[in-house]
Amino acid sequence: MALQEPEEGLFAEQFQSITGNIGRAIMGKSDVLDLAVTCLLAEGHLLIEDAPGVGKTSLAKALAITVQAEFGRIQFTPDLLPSDVVGATIWNRAANTLDFQPGPVFSGIVVADEINRASPKTQSALLEAMAERQVTVDGTTHPLPRPFMVIATQNPLEHEGTYPLPESQLDRFLMRVEVGYPSRQAELDILDAHGTANPLDSLRPALDPQAVNALADHAGAVFTAPGIKRYLVQIANATRDHPSLILGMSTRATLALQRASRVRAASQGRDYVLPDDIKQLAVPVLAHRLLLNPQARARGTPPAQIVDEVMGSVPAPVD
Repeated sequence: MALQEPEEGLFAEQFQSITGNIGRAIMGKSDVLDLAVTCLLAEGHLLIEDAPGVGKTSLAKALAITVQAEFGRIQFTPDLLPSDVVGATIWNRAANTLDFQPGPVFSGIVVADEINRASPKTQSALLEAMAERQVTVDGTTHPLPRPFMVIATQNPLEHEGTYPLPESQLDRFLMRVEVGYPSRQAELDILDAHGTANPLDSLRPALDPQAVNALADHAGAVFTAPGIKRYLVQIANATRDHPSLILGMSTRATLALQRASRVRAASQGRDYVLPDDIKQLAVPVLAHRLLLNPQARARGTPPAQIVDEVMGSVPAPVD
């Protein structure tokens, strides 16, 4: 597929070119691909929580190939050190200098595989990178590339030997999604596509990094009317007052929902945000940020249900 240069008014077309290209390797998951690309263009990070073998790492690789970003993978284990993530300063005997050796976090698309298996100290090594898009080692700050996206994975079924992500780190992820199993037809298509070769090997770029950055800049300029902004604040206040929650939306969460909604609006060919954009993205953007009280946890109430209750209780603006 030939590279496309970013042009005014072609956001929706180029958004579809990215998702369509990834869909050649990740089949039957168009909704997940839309969310992943929305997360990328909103310049956020993605947490994928699902069982092994459903295509989490393949999704990240396909996304990196599609946007010509360097791919980095970190397998999180209990003995992983922060320097294994961000890099370290090493003495160069030949040159008689201290040289910085960057870690895998300096890639454009970084997979933090099974992030909850590393110690909290190593998990926190990602915090500055995710929030500030830079890494500080031995007092020297090193900028990260743009686009830059962390795609972290964790298995929700195995908790032995894991370190649950604290709320401060969960809040760094723009979205949390589940890939899920494919439909029967999609799984048949996967058997055909992967029977003789890996589709990732034949995948070609759809955009270059400069075009992706231009799309992100364009999405950031999508108009958000004052009524829509009040709607976002009302949603945030409703979560903070919800009787089943002890921790509602942070201000970062409100900003994240606005950023993601702008991308969705642009992907639909609009230069303004609608309430429907916010409603469609509320669960993946908000559910992982909410902390249920003990009574709600004992009832087994899923956070997504709380988000649905909140969205149903806050009237959407009509103008």
